[in-house]
Amino acid sequence: MTGSHLWAGIDVGKEHHWICVLDDSGTVVLSRRFTNDEAAITSAIAETESLGDRVSWTVDLTTVYATLLLTILANAGTPVRYLSGRSVWQASTVYRGGEAKTDAKDARVIADQSRMRPDLPVLHPDDELIRELQMLTGHRADLVADRTRTINRLRQQLVAVCPGLERVAQLSSDRGWAVLLARYQRPRTIRRAGAARLTTMLAGAGVRNAESIARAAVAAAKAQTVRLPGEDVAAELVAELAQGVIDLDARVRAADAAIEVRFRLHPLAEAIVSLPGMGFRLGAEFLSAVGDPALIGSADRLAAWAGLAPRPKDSGKRTGRLHTPQRYSRRLHRVMYMSALTAARCDPESHAYHQRKRAEGKRPIQATICLARRRVDVLYALIRDNRVWQPAGPDAAVAA
Repeated sequence: MTGSHLWAGIDVGKEHHWICVLDDSGTVVLSRRFTNDEAAITSAIAETESLGDRVSWTVDLTTVYATLLLTILANAGTPVRYLSGRSVWQASTVYRGGEAKTDAKDARVIADQSRMRPDLPVLHPDDELIRELQMLTGHRADLVADRTRTINRLRQQLVAVCPGLERVAQLSSDRGWAVLLARYQRPRTIRRAGAARLTTMLAGAGVRNAESIARAAVAAAKAQTVRLPGEDVAAELVAELAQGVIDLDARVRAADAAIEVRFRLHPLAEAIVSLPGMGFRLGAEFLSAVGDPALIGSADRLAAWAGLAPRPKDSGKRTGRLHTPQRYSRRLHRVMYMSALTAARCDPESHAYHQRKRAEGKRPIQATICLARRRVDVLYALIRDNRVWQPAGPDAAVAA
């Protein structure tokens, strides 16, 4: 088939990938599985390229499962396009087989959609710094989720020991409670220790508000004099879970330190964090979500990517209707929303804009989204010009 244009679709998997190659007429010329290792990938690429002079490659995943495949293709100078897994699932229903799903069918759908859709985006390989930030921010998110689950389990076990103590314990916002519960769990032992001894112990562990925590714990313990069934086992579990929260706190802090070190190495780091409300964590998540900022294109494109630009919903004579987009980057949306939420509290001009939207009748979430949309324009300008935000400059007027 020398001289023909081929379309190769790859259904990415953890241990194996499936490749399907179509010609101009949509006829399958190759369809097989290959292992996710260097030799097998190189062999599959060589076999495909021997079938025609030009091959267009498309994948359905960009996660770590596809890293080796994408790296080999990038090193060979081969452009790769991307078709999301959701699009593959939606398109597969109109192909023969209906709702049936196989790797071979998915690969064929990817290849055929690539053949018919020239608008698919081309993937650009991330540099090593972006890849490190993606891994670290993902790892931190997992640690925070583990911490939340551990706190929920801790609260459940603490109810089996002393419901009053569970009510007053601010485990999510104050680490001092985890320190206390790792040492003292039963109402009887807390009463015997007393507020003074508990305060000394907490202060020695570097806990802020040690005295208020100790007094609240003693007051809750004094309100319960009965011993609950299974208290000893529940207390042991509370101590174990509290220590788990302490350990996870330390791991989150270590992840934050590693994220900040690498984020500061990025040439746009100072420009990004200069925007009020955008700290190094949100800045690292922003870079992880967009990859290469040079590929953003425009402020409108960034806003659409973050789900902050409404989409038209016209039908027949009904025009001018807008609705909230359904397909956008949730991660990027979170970054812009959380930074706007922070700016509305700590930046006077952002606060004034937020209050003005509230006075217009918008609900708090809507007002924050309006502020986030305005801040997209400012952030894009800072990235485009690689300069820091100045409160007295023209950008401040835009943000306000």
